[in-house]
Amino acid sequence: MFFASDNAGPAHPKVMQRVFAANEGYAMPYGADVLMDDVRTGIRTLFETPEAAVYLVATGTAANALALACYCQPWQTVFCTDVAHIQEDECNAPEFYSGGAKLSLVPGGDKMTPEALQARIAAEEVRGVHGPQRGPVSITQVTERGSVYTLEELHALTAVAKSFDLPVHLDGARFANALVALGCTAAEMTWKAGVDVVSFGGTKNGCLGVEAVVFFDPSKAWEFELRRKRGAHLFSKHRYLSAQMAGYLEDDTWLTAARAANENATRLAQGLRDRGAEFLHEPQANMIFARFPRRIHQRLHDAGAHYYIWEGALAGDDPEEMLAARLVCDWSISAEQIDLFLSHFDQL
Repeated sequence: MFFASDNAGPAHPKVMQRVFAANEGYAMPYGADVLMDDVRTGIRTLFETPEAAVYLVATGTAANALALACYCQPWQTVFCTDVAHIQEDECNAPEFYSGGAKLSLVPGGDKMTPEALQARIAAEEVRGVHGPQRGPVSITQVTERGSVYTLEELHALTAVAKSFDLPVHLDGARFANALVALGCTAAEMTWKAGVDVVSFGGTKNGCLGVEAVVFFDPSKAWEFELRRKRGAHLFSKHRYLSAQMAGYLEDDTWLTAARAANENATRLAQGLRDRGAEFLHEPQANMIFARFPRRIHQRLHDAGAHYYIWEGALAGDDPEEMLAARLVCDWSISAEQIDLFLSHFDQL
């Protein structure tokens, strides 16, 4: 009953098979391996962009921070929500790798609105040399609260950014989960919607540790290569990153895994709904934020369930106090695990 994070799940067998196969013999280092050629072609095909620049790094933080640094001068600011991963969970990495650029937070929760973004951007560049200059807009898809931007919402946000001549970055740590939820193509959710660069996540969806950075403007390629090397994120034995991504792309494993994760979350959410749980956000992909009594949380933890208490404390005197949980499903969770988790509930 492990619902703490999709980071905690096992790697997909297809990914592991490609890693084992890549471990035979010798391969050129630093991304010059033959596998990387196949990965580059595969990602360009997936995004319908034959000229895109494609690079691999090992972590989502590196992908986001290095990508943003290519679009942000030290005196500029990145616009993002106040719960964005780059704001809450990356230890100032975007600020560090950009040489000191700040983050300007767009209020309103996990999903930006065009109106809020417009107002936040307009509020900068009003103090001349004394204030930060406008920089890129960063959008998270799936959001940190499990919401998914529709294509119309993405178009509306990028239109605001483009009206100020600002580039757009998409943090796609759960890119595949969002795409499956929308039933669209990778191109429709990125460059066709006005996105300039995407962090195409693999780690949360069945890889050991690999993320692709895809620049739809290849003129940024050399700068990224330099920043990646300078930032100590260029792997010597790069073939093991390439192998993971090759397995991820093979036979649409990335989509199969995301569908499984989303379907697991749908099963879990329906079970919680049937038992009277309250939802902080409507589940749309593979993350659930639900509220139910402390006594059930305690019962679940005693039974060995793993998940985060999002609001409140597990210990307390009132067994009926409602505590919020974050529950994340990965591709590997079985129906039996979900049903076992739900078996510890009673009608609320």
